[in-house]
Amino acid sequence: MLTIFLNWIYILFTVFTLGFAFSRFVRRALCYQIKRVDSILMTGLVIATVYAQVFSLFYRVNVEANVILTAVCVLLCIVMRKEMLAFIRGSFRGCSPGVKILIPVLLVAWCYFTSRGYMPPDMDEYQGQSIRWIEEYGVVKGLGNLLPRFGYNSSIFAVSALFSMKFILGVSLHTVNGFIAFLLSITALDLGRCFKRKKMLLSDFARAGGVYYLTTIIDEVLTPSSDYAVMCTIFFIVIKWLTQLEEPDEERRENIAPYALLCVAGAYALTLKVTAGLILILIVKPAYELLRQKRWNQIGIYLLLGLLAAVPWMARTVIITGWLFYPLPGLDLFSFDWKMTDVEVIRMDALRIKTWAKGISVTDGNVGIAGWFPNWFKNELFTTEKLLILADLAAVLIAAVSAVYVLIKRQWEKLDVILVLAAVACSYIFWQLTAPMMRYGYAYVLLLAALTAGYVLQHSRVLSGLVCAFLAVYGAYKLYVCADYFMGTRLLPAYVWQETYDTYEMESYEVDGITFYYNPMGGAMGYEAFPAACMEDYGFELRGDSLREGFRRR
Repeated sequence: MLTIFLNWIYILFTVFTLGFAFSRFVRRALCYQIKRVDSILMTGLVIATVYAQVFSLFYRVNVEANVILTAVCVLLCIVMRKEMLAFIRGSFRGCSPGVKILIPVLLVAWCYFTSRGYMPPDMDEYQGQSIRWIEEYGVVKGLGNLLPRFGYNSSIFAVSALFSMKFILGVSLHTVNGFIAFLLSITALDLGRCFKRKKMLLSDFARAGGVYYLTTIIDEVLTPSSDYAVMCTIFFIVIKWLTQLEEPDEERRENIAPYALLCVAGAYALTLKVTAGLILILIVKPAYELLRQKRWNQIGIYLLLGLLAAVPWMARTVIITGWLFYPLPGLDLFSFDWKMTDVEVIRMDALRIKTWAKGISVTDGNVGIAGWFPNWFKNELFTTEKLLILADLAAVLIAAVSAVYVLIKRQWEKLDVILVLAAVACSYIFWQLTAPMMRYGYAYVLLLAALTAGYVLQHSRVLSGLVCAFLAVYGAYKLYVCADYFMGTRLLPAYVWQETYDTYEMESYEVDGITFYYNPMGGAMGYEAFPAACMEDYGFELRGDSLREGFRRR
């Protein structure tokens, strides 16, 4: 816990500074003031992620990247010190006494959760090795030829390498997912206001879904997996979007800048996991308004910001795999010598994920939904998850009928909410039909059910009040669950150091004079044995005399 807390102090300093500097740009160039600290921090985290990816294109993401980042942040603090201090003081004064108490409590709680817990197999199978490659070499040409799963190039690995602090601590921390969960928990604190007004806004339903999600991942958030980062980011985008639609200040509510910037955050979510791309359906609103008002300069700014968020990730994917999107071999644009040329291997890799998520074997990969859904629903879900899926199936129908009704009746004032429902519903349907592992799409599952319920109930003060009462009772139950988890894990020796990757009995072989390690018992490799692959001699060779020059198919 102690190392995580110190690590987060550094992350808070850097991302707040970067986010605040960007907020000044937004105020001057886009005539919008970012007022919330959580928005500033999330903005800074996006910038830090882009920075880590760009840096990895040229050099390793290690001490050098952090020295430059720290120097830039110190310089920015000096230049903006008066505005920064005024913003911090104003934010502190604007917090209620309860929030001032809860934020430190949440910080300590998430430090605890991030220090220990269950580590999914992916953490040792490729995520730890992916981060170590970035720490020691940056991006390496044809790395996917060493191990196909290295092709799953999530931007969370780059920012995890940036903030791993291995060059100071001697071990590689993986705390970014916990930090993102902490940010989402701060954003969800506004849910408490519904008890005062005795009515839930639509954004409150999204926050309730976010709180539910956070309480399900407390035992897994220590991993560097992209699943938790992207789900928290999707919750953050939807909550902020709905909050903006509910803004009482008409001038701020009608300002298109926050919606466009949230779409840039959607592009960032895409770099965390490509399956998050359908959240960009939200782009319809800012695109329509900007084109209608012919704001060509602002359109150029938002397009540039979106490209800055996504292009470094695309470049990394091309360098690692030779494909623009992996594992989607349908878009074949490049013919580099390091390209992963075995298309069948790529397709099988993607098929394994889909079939595993559906609870079927690879040989049954082409079976239709009627063939796998009943067994998946019966055997792959817990009782609560089954209820959520049933609610989602009903919600898809309700959302579709509502959209048609709004269009027929020309109730244009409701289109903004229908757009959000459409983005969430399409994301859910895509998840359900492709790879319906719950941790791959928990945000879509929860948001679709919660927002559809909110859309139906938000105009009924009585029913909304009953929902508030239910949330209070259920919240007490979730506090009990968290307390029970604490009692079950409190004796683990993780109060100074974070629980980390496992170690395995590894065997080795040589290729072009360089030793590679593999686990003869399976795919788990951990972090220490480096470089490692999941099997002996996958059929690769070095492109030159060193690892830095990369790999290609033999």
